[in-house]
Amino acid sequence: MLDLATLLRVPHVDAHFDISPNGSKLAFAWNKSGEWQIYEAPFPPGETAPSPLTFSPGGKFNPRYSPDGSRLAYVMDADGSESYHLVIYDFITKRHTDLTPNVAYALQPNFCWSPDGRQLAILSNEQGHFSAYLLSAQGGKPQLVLDTGHPAWQVEWSPDGRHLAVCCEMEGQDYGIFVVDLETRDAFQLPLNAGEPHWAPQGGKLAFQSDERGWFDIGIYDLSTRQIEWLTQSEGDSQLPAFAPDLLPGSSYPTIVYTQSKGAVNWLEIVGAEGRRKTLQAGKGIHGRIRFTSDAKRVVTTFSSPRQPADLWMSDLESGASIPLTNSLDDELSNAEFPLPQEIEYPGRDGASVPALLYRPKQTPAPAVVMIHGGPNWHYAAEWHPVMTHLASRGYVVLAPNYRGSTGYGRQWQYAARFALGSVDADDVAAGAQYLLREGLASRLAVTGRSHGGYLTMACLTRFPELWCAGSAVVPFTNWFKSHEDSREDLQHWNIENMGDPQENYERWYNASPYFFLERINAPVQMICGGNDPRCPASDSLETRDKLVELGKRVDFLLYEDEGHSFLKSENVLDAESKRVEFLAKALHG
Repeated sequence: MLDLATLLRVPHVDAHFDISPNGSKLAFAWNKSGEWQIYEAPFPPGETAPSPLTFSPGGKFNPRYSPDGSRLAYVMDADGSESYHLVIYDFITKRHTDLTPNVAYALQPNFCWSPDGRQLAILSNEQGHFSAYLLSAQGGKPQLVLDTGHPAWQVEWSPDGRHLAVCCEMEGQDYGIFVVDLETRDAFQLPLNAGEPHWAPQGGKLAFQSDERGWFDIGIYDLSTRQIEWLTQSEGDSQLPAFAPDLLPGSSYPTIVYTQSKGAVNWLEIVGAEGRRKTLQAGKGIHGRIRFTSDAKRVVTTFSSPRQPADLWMSDLESGASIPLTNSLDDELSNAEFPLPQEIEYPGRDGASVPALLYRPKQTPAPAVVMIHGGPNWHYAAEWHPVMTHLASRGYVVLAPNYRGSTGYGRQWQYAARFALGSVDADDVAAGAQYLLREGLASRLAVTGRSHGGYLTMACLTRFPELWCAGSAVVPFTNWFKSHEDSREDLQHWNIENMGDPQENYERWYNASPYFFLERINAPVQMICGGNDPRCPASDSLETRDKLVELGKRVDFLLYEDEGHSFLKSENVLDAESKRVEFLAKALHG
């Protein structure tokens, strides 16, 4: 059996990282010390190990070098509330300067430098929803440049300095890219659902991803002609495009690289001169964001698999060889035998095929845990999942459904739960439990999930009480009305787009709220919450706990006052996950 504490102590690298302009350094966020700090490493790798640039409490993320490489900007979350501060580190003076001290508004973690290094484009909810601003690199009052009335999520400055590409949440679960002329302040929107903007080296073209055709494809928008050229037309998702730096005429190196996925794994697709294509894969797992080296001969990505935590990897585009740049897996686990999941499909309650990952032990029937992912716009893939790995290693069946509402299986599947959250998605989870029983795989069943998965845990406990011996909901919500009222405006926007207005659709919101049906629960319940959670406020879970106690239900309630939605401190992650597994195991063994 793989020890849970050992697995949970394994650090991993965050997906957002940067390469210095001269190509000699890498900056990335890593929780190797137990807290998320910014590290820097020589590049290409040598004998010198990565060293931390930050040491203070709180999580630090998304480091980005200034255009001249003399400074490094990053965001800091002091208490888990996701009210990020923007900090600049000066490599010469060794000083960290908070450009947003004592602000009464929140910042998104995504930002970018101007090409001359004098300003940064940031996303702030000073107006009540996230809009795009320009902020001097010396600090001061930000200047508003784009307010669409929709929550802005991502911003990228064109290399020629003339435009910003701002990605905003739009209708439903779609995104829109707005291009802002910084001289005139005029803006226009690309005429389709589009996200993940990435500028070409000269700034005249913009790559993006869009699922207008049913799957995510890569398009390239030409600002001069306002025409779109489609780079892909695939079954499976093409995402996260990255242009190569400027190259000499006649170079045979690629012009663009993106990730291509099918099911639970993805790989890199390379498009070179005259449209020539090749693929590259560090292993069977998930490759993250892509950055080219300055010579355009290699790319750096994050890579994770069921036996490999997320680390930085470098891949040679000519030979296809890949090597790790960071090593998060210690010697104790490097030679361990990890259980691996199977990709399966099972019939939903209405007959639709539901994709899932299944950890199947050698001996069945066995205790089984249904793990529900959050989002809901996300999906379980072939990545590092320490709790699932531990449960599978002790002989449990583990089922991880990619229920309707999940990404990764086409637009139709993702949108199938819109205006039916807590219904069709919960049905798909329950159908997975019934599949395990019908196939003779499960002896007893417990259910658990985080965020939207925590909400679905509570929905499953109230709608299908006969299936479960226990349920553990991590950072959940149970009352759509209460959670909506106590959330930020940008989060309220998503709720309304995907559940309708709460007053006009009162019955829908009520029926989708497990809070109003807690008397149906037969099994012991565990709730794990963060006191500073802006997404699923703990106030909702506290009311749910009180009502469960009033109803005489068995409830185990854990509140981590100094955490938010994603726990930042490793000791709290270890404590919470250990108690979750202990709670589930006790119920599964009667």
